[in-house]
Amino acid sequence: MQERVLGSSGIKVTPIGLGCMGLTHASGDPLPKREAVRILQSAYELGYRFFDTAACYTGINPDGTTAYNEEAVGEAFSGLREHVVIATKFGVRHAPDRSLILDSRPDSIRRELESSLKKLKTDTIDLYYQHRIDPNVAPEEVAGVMADLIREGLIRCWGISEVNEKYLRRAHAVCPVSAIQNRYSMMARWHERLFPVLEELNIAYVAFSPLANGALSGCYDEHTAFEGKADYRVGMPQYTKEGVQRAHALQSLLLELAEEKGATPAQIALAWVLAKKPYLIPIPGSRKPERLKENWLAASLRLDARDTQRIQACLDESHFLVFGGH
Repeated sequence: MQERVLGSSGIKVTPIGLGCMGLTHASGDPLPKREAVRILQSAYELGYRFFDTAACYTGINPDGTTAYNEEAVGEAFSGLREHVVIATKFGVRHAPDRSLILDSRPDSIRRELESSLKKLKTDTIDLYYQHRIDPNVAPEEVAGVMADLIREGLIRCWGISEVNEKYLRRAHAVCPVSAIQNRYSMMARWHERLFPVLEELNIAYVAFSPLANGALSGCYDEHTAFEGKADYRVGMPQYTKEGVQRAHALQSLLLELAEEKGATPAQIALAWVLAKKPYLIPIPGSRKPERLKENWLAASLRLDARDTQRIQACLDESHFLVFGGH
């Protein structure tokens, strides 16, 4: 299985990583820590070596305490640290109404980093993302802090999530950015305009929600009963009646291709991301061991030119550029 590289950092990762968010945040009530640890370790046993978490991926346990995603990741890999690449993020807190509180001030970054290092049980974070652009802090100031942290050995490289070209170029000029993490899937292609920029600057693209929050798996529709307020998929446009109708042709094609190749629709969707660019690294997430295996095996699936042409024609005809979500 051919590894992919996090830009100019030279850090190699598995072609598919694991998005850990759903273990404690946005996909129902948080899992008990020991169950989350077990799932993470089972992913490692399957072959995953690239794990993505964040300081704000938290949830409320039944006893009222806070479930910290980073703690589960730290406990799962405390004895395997040299064998995994861990990415985490700073600069975001969630308000009760799900809105984002942004804070990328230098002092705040350092406080968050100290907390993340403790929770992750490590001395160094491999990839440290600015989780969202803070309009009150210049990109050059954030990049300057990242340069200091790299020199101090506290992080190996850095990235930016949900970034645009202007901000990326300004930050990169101060301290080279190794990866961006933006939404990308068959249903979310608006960031393709960044491809030439990433190629010019040698930056990897870590794709979150590569299955459109599960919509491309073929397992959910507008009748799916998600887990109430704790599941952020409730109300996402791809799960409305209109959204499901618009995706019908694409879902039918995915199912047809899956049957032809002895695969699943989710595997076709992930293989499509991998085939798009050699620097794209999808990080699907799941709580289910069988889904972790299914996603992992997508890295071995190859789509030929005819397959990708059929998919592209369907996407162009359907104009899938408006689906989004949290």
